[in-house]
Amino acid sequence: MPPGSRERFRFPKASRLTRTAEFALVKKEGKAWTGRHVSLGILHRAGERAARLGIITTRRIGQAVIRNRVRRRLREIFRLNQHQLVTGIWIVTIARVSAADATFHQLERDWLRLAGRASILAPASHDQVDNKL
Repeated sequence: MPPGSRERFRFPKASRLTRTAEFALVKKEGKAWTGRHVSLGILHRAGERAARLGIITTRRIGQAVIRNRVRRRLREIFRLNQHQLVTGIWIVTIARVSAADATFHQLERDWLRLAGRASILAPASHDQVDNKL
C-alpha cells in the first residue's frame, strides 16, 4: 500500500474538547442520546474541519484506575472511527456506571449505535463497501 493512501488514525489535541465552556455549549445547545454504557451529546458546528471529542467520567464509575481505563477505551473508539464521522461536530461522551464493567467491544458497539442514531456517521464510500464484500 503506498504511504500516501493510508488513513491516519491519530488523536491530536486539536481533536479534543478541553475547555469547560465547550462542554457547557454542547450541553446547552446540542442534543443527547443515551445508551446502556455511554451517553452522547452532539453539537453541529459550522466551520469546523474535523470532529472533536470530550469525555466525562465521574467518580461514581469507580476509582481512578477504572475511570482512566474507561477513558482510554472511549478515546480509542473515537480514534478508530473518526474517519467515519461527519465533519464539524463536537461530541461529548459521558460514561455511565455500567461502562466500568463493559468490555471494549460492548463500549464500541454502544457508542457506534448511538452515533448512528444521532446521524453523525458519514455514508460509506464505494471503496469501503467493496472491501467489505
